[in-house]
Parts: sequence; structure tokens; C-alpha cells
Amino acid sequence: MYDAAIKPRIGETVEAWSVPGLAASGAPAALTGIRVLDLSGLAGQYCGKQFADLGADVIIVEPVGGSPVRRESPFLDDRAHVEFSLQFAYFNAGKRGAAIDLDRPEGQHIVRQLTKNADLIIESEKPGLMERRGLSFASLVASNPKLVMTSVTPFGQTGPYANYEAEDIVALALGGLLYLGGYPDTPPIAAYGNQAYLAAAQFASVASMMALLAADEGGDRTGRHVDVSIQECVTMGLETAIQFYDLEKTVRKRASGEQIMAGVGVFACADGQIYLMAGGIASTRFWANLVNWMVDEGVDGARQLLEPAWESHDYLSTPEAKTIFRALFGPFAERHTKAYLYQTGQSRRIPICPVNTPWDILTSRQLEYRSFFVSQKHEPSGRMLTVPGAPYQLQETPWRQARPAPRLGEHTSEILAGLGYDAAARAALLKSGVIN
Repeated sequence: MYDAAIKPRIGETVEAWSVPGLAASGAPAALTGIRVLDLSGLAGQYCGKQFADLGADVIIVEPVGGSPVRRESPFLDDRAHVEFSLQFAYFNAGKRGAAIDLDRPEGQHIVRQLTKNADLIIESEKPGLMERRGLSFASLVASNPKLVMTSVTPFGQTGPYANYEAEDIVALALGGLLYLGGYPDTPPIAAYGNQAYLAAAQFASVASMMALLAADEGGDRTGRHVDVSIQECVTMGLETAIQFYDLEKTVRKRASGEQIMAGVGVFACADGQIYLMAGGIASTRFWANLVNWMVDEGVDGARQLLEPAWESHDYLSTPEAKTIFRALFGPFAERHTKAYLYQTGQSRRIPICPVNTPWDILTSRQLEYRSFFVSQKHEPSGRMLTVPGAPYQLQETPWRQARPAPRLGEHTSEILAGLGYDAAARAALLKSGVIN
């Protein structure tokens, strides 16, 4: 039971919830005044970051020993330490941090106090665990009628899979996207990074914002529980695969860099690879532009691609057409750089683009012009990191970077003081292991 001896003593002047200041430009932040309690792990922390980036006061609540994300690689300087995880540093920049044991009654009491003035809670625990802690949506909304709770779980709160364990790759597989990734003659291959988690976090942020608006504008002031299934978020990314099966009984296959049809695929060039999409449905718009470019560049045999047979979608899909096209276009592409092929192709209205490497992205003139990459302080090392900024630009309420990711338990004492816990109460909680 909760120990009455360490109950909060009201009287200190620090507030548990701060009011974030202005964005770097001096303009007000879009979500100033919104208070978010981030109890999530890797599946939800990007959702919390998006709120922090727009000025919300986001408090990440970690276990006393630190969030599991702190143990996720890569690590700065390959130093496997809770303060050196680059994933944690990125996904939690802009947040304040508290380390609280949510499996202890005292820790649960602290979270219930914070919840009374929160607008949004983000959590990613297995369904039922928050209820067993006394922190279910039903119990928390009773003391805060407009509260929004967003739960990000592998399969949602209901259904036969709801309590199954799963990681990112499991959600990719059961969502169907893994089947489409890779080469025709290999097992499925996942794209790098936690793509399922990131997709779910972005859907969660949009749904959470809509729920906040509904809770704020609704006449009944009723809160909302947003139930996000990572599997469902992945399935949303299958594009037309489901429709192809539904309408044509055709199962989409892994194609990777292979030509789906002549003029559509990945081709090697002088300094890497390019992707071309000039055949198929778009052939009437782009095919002649591509062939004329090859003719102008002196590609022997290119004129045959203007013959009537190449206007047929069925012929472009044949092995013969793909072989002929690769024999003509392949050597042409290999003579030129990605930049030349992209810029010249664009000027000729041909859908062609480079397959960029991380270095290409970091040195992109377009991203540099829009100041996409920003510097972020890594306090434990004193280093400045180059990290992605915002994938959008807001003129009146711009993106902001208020602070680096918190050290483990960095703001625990400050937050508890704001709830009325005096120094003696905080010391008692620290000594008992409820907080860090």
C-alpha cells in the first residue's frame, strides 16, 4: 500500500508541468500548454517527440533502471551505456525525464497525480498491464474527464493476438509488408530500422492530436482512448497489394530492383544506382522522352524502342522486352553519374531518380537548402550531433528543439517538487528505490 509517511507536502513553488517557452525564432510554439506523459517504449517515443517538437511539455517516465530504449544500439563511440544510445537521444530530445517504478504503489500514485493535469498519455504496455497497475484509461479519466490516452501495441487492445509478444519485425511480417521486401529469389528482407514502430508512432501522433481536439471541443468534455495496432499500421502501407488480390486474385511478389517491366526498375550507374519508371502505364507519357534521350546520346539500337510493339503493356512485361531494354539502357546508365542521370532526366520529363546512400542524404543540396538537418547537444559526452529536424515547415508556429534528451532521472526531483513532495519525501522515495 501507499506509505502515508511520504505523501506530498504542499507548499513548494515549482510546478510539475512547466509552460514551454518560445521557439528558437521567438515565435510561439504550436502546442504550447499541451501536457504529455510519455510512458512508452520504442514503439511510441517518436509520437511523444513529435509533440515535444511542437512545444508541448512532454515528460518521459522511465523505469528506475532506465528505458529499454537506452540499451538500443547504435551507441555514440560504440560505448554501450544508458546515456550513449543514439536512438534514445534522438527520440527523446525535447522531453523532460523522470525515473519512476510503476510497479510500486508509490510510483503509481505519482503518475495518477501527474495525470490529473495531463492532456495526453502515451503508453505501449501489453493490454491489461496498465489496468493491473491501477492506471487504466477508465480509472485515470475519472479524475481528468478530458484526458486522452494513446496505447501503441503490436496488435491492439482486443482480438486473439492482443496479448502476443511481438517486435518490429514480427509486425512487419504479420502486417504483410515483409513479404514484399527483398529479391524474387531470396527470403523476405526488411528495410533497415524499426519501420513498423515508426509507422505506428506517426499514426499515433495524428490520432492523438485529433482526439485532443475532439476532447477539447466536445460539449461533454469526454476523453478518448486511442487504440493503435502496429500490425494495422503496417498493413496500411501495402498500397495496392490487397486490392490486386481482391479484384484480380493476384498475389503481389517481391520485385526489389528487378524490372517489373521494361523501363521500370533499378539500374547500376557510374557511382551507384538509379531508379527508372518510364514503362508500363506511364509509357505513353514518358517512353518516347526516354528513347529520344538515348538516341540523342548515341545509344546504338535505341530507335527500335520506338516501334509499335513497345506501346503494348503486355509486351513490356515479357522477358524478351526486359532483356532488350536492359541491354540498351544498362550500358548507357553505367557511363553516367547519378547526378547527371537525375538532372538530365528531369529536364527531359523522365521519371528517374538516384538511389541515395546515407552520405548522399547528408550532403543533399535540397535538404541543406531547407535546413533539414540540425545540431543537437549530447550532454553526457559534450558532443554536438547532426540529426534530422522536422519533415515539415510551419511559418507562424515553427518547429523547435527545446532541450536534449534527459539523462536518466534528470528531472525526477523537479517534477516531484512540483507535485508538492518536499526534500525529505523525495529522499525517502529515492532511498526506497521508487524513483531515480
